[in-house]
Amino acid sequence: MDKKLILIVEDDARVGESLRLLLKKKGYATLLASGGKEALQLFRQKPVDLVITDLVMPKMDGIEVLEAVKGVKPETEVIVISAQGTIEKAVQAMKLGAFDFIEKPINPRAISWVVERALEKQTLVLQNRDLRSRLEEKFDFKNIIGRSKEMIKVFELIRHIAPYDSSVLIVGESGTGKELIANAIHYHSPRATMSIIKISCASLSEGIIESELFGHEKGAFTGAILSRKGRFELAHNGTLFLDEVEDIPPATQIKLLRVLQEGEFERAGGNKTIRVNIRIIAASNRDLQEEVKRGLFREDLFYRLNVVTIKLPPLRERRDDIPFLVNFFIDKYNQKYSLKVKGISQRAMNLLTDYGWSGNVRELENTLESILVINNPHVIDIGHLPPEIREFGEKPEVISIRIGTPLEDVEREVLIQTLKATKGNKRKAAQLLGINVRTIHRKMEEFGGDDFTS
Repeated sequence: MDKKLILIVEDDARVGESLRLLLKKKGYATLLASGGKEALQLFRQKPVDLVITDLVMPKMDGIEVLEAVKGVKPETEVIVISAQGTIEKAVQAMKLGAFDFIEKPINPRAISWVVERALEKQTLVLQNRDLRSRLEEKFDFKNIIGRSKEMIKVFELIRHIAPYDSSVLIVGESGTGKELIANAIHYHSPRATMSIIKISCASLSEGIIESELFGHEKGAFTGAILSRKGRFELAHNGTLFLDEVEDIPPATQIKLLRVLQEGEFERAGGNKTIRVNIRIIAASNRDLQEEVKRGLFREDLFYRLNVVTIKLPPLRERRDDIPFLVNFFIDKYNQKYSLKVKGISQRAMNLLTDYGWSGNVRELENTLESILVINNPHVIDIGHLPPEIREFGEKPEVISIRIGTPLEDVEREVLIQTLKATKGNKRKAAQLLGINVRTIHRKMEEFGGDDFTS
């Protein structure tokens, strides 16, 4: 590991040399300048990590050195020392970004400790900057593939709203990339250096979701042997992504509304009020306004979440993006699995472009990954495609329903026929119908059947 390089700016040669020897013993590389102009020349030529400058010097004083260093390389920490320390000068130095202000005579232990802390801070700043850069690269818009006018509008909206703290509601079918959009918003916002905490509301039972969101105290319920922070606390100063928000139970919706309105809550079983500062991004694959009309979702909560709405079009409505997506996934899995697939034939691409993709981008990606790992073809052709895509092109099935049929019977018939069409695949049927799998199971129980496919 390279030694940290410290630039000492001191017009008193005796003080400068003693400071240089002290830092050299501590394992640091050093440069010594007798004045501000010489120091800035060295600073521009060498990869300096830390500057220690005297305050009172002829021609260019320590405050001017501090301002110049921060103007060239803001992440460089500066320690100001002086035998004529005043509160006014110390305050001025700190306001201009100095790490610390130390009075002479210099205590070796004190200066060693301050130097160590300053370099630790600089390392952390650089690591955070590097992390943010890598995260922004990972969640850049180029990784959310889209050349269609529909997706370009989405990107423009994300760029516009990302800097603000407004709540965002992302609406789209399963597999359209709602989580990718949430990531893009977070990592292009001022909260990017903090966490984005995610929770899938559909995957948690009513008894668990409240504890997951708000945390609980020890003994709050059977099995709560330790206190635990909820997602809201973990997301403090960052972003909370509520996926499938429509599945939050009514009782929990009330508590969620309070957090959005007042920024505070209590853990389950606790009475201490906890305040948080977070941005909320919610996602739904249903029409929440319709859920409000049906009394399944609170209207006031809907309006709190729906400050900005991003509607993601299904893949079938942006077929121009499919060729870009196909080539993107071929490149992705070539790299991941060290494959050498050159591309895809035009007739195979035509079938993929025409296919319905009820599971949207996720289904397309899974299909491409399966084709590549099973066949490892030189070029993907029709013979490598799954049977349902090769056979695609037949006229879609139509359900005939007589006028005046009771709505319950219509719903039952649509569910039965969809399950038959998907050969009993409830997840696929749920995607086609725009509902979740739990709703399929509930409807089957209501209609008194376990298997409608026979």
